[in-house]
Amino acid sequence: MTDSLEVNSTTGPCPISPMVSVIFGRWATEVLWALLHAGAMRFTELRRRVPDVTPKVLTQRLRQLERDGLITRTYHREVPPRVVYEATALARTLIPHFAGLERWTREHARDIDVARRAYAGPLAS
Repeated sequence: MTDSLEVNSTTGPCPISPMVSVIFGRWATEVLWALLHAGAMRFTELRRRVPDVTPKVLTQRLRQLERDGLITRTYHREVPPRVVYEATALARTLIPHFAGLERWTREHARDIDVARRAYAGPLAS
């Protein structure tokens, strides 16, 4: 297996599957959302914006997102050293798609809740 995410005949029945884990992997969406909406941030600022993520997992997600070209990491040689993370131009192309998903969520979250309650049945309440 390769690290290539190129869409071709080997991606199976769903051509977006290779991107789903990149963009919608655990904590990746929250990190991207924060950087896209608040701009460049240091690690501690990201932790405040995504409070439930552990430092270890946040570090892993930041490395993945940097590897995939969605964020940049800039090291400033200061005392003390400063590292800043920022969404790339590639990540900014996700803004209209995130906006569409946000709109869809607002419009249909209640429908999902109703379906879940119906699925669980009357004894689940």
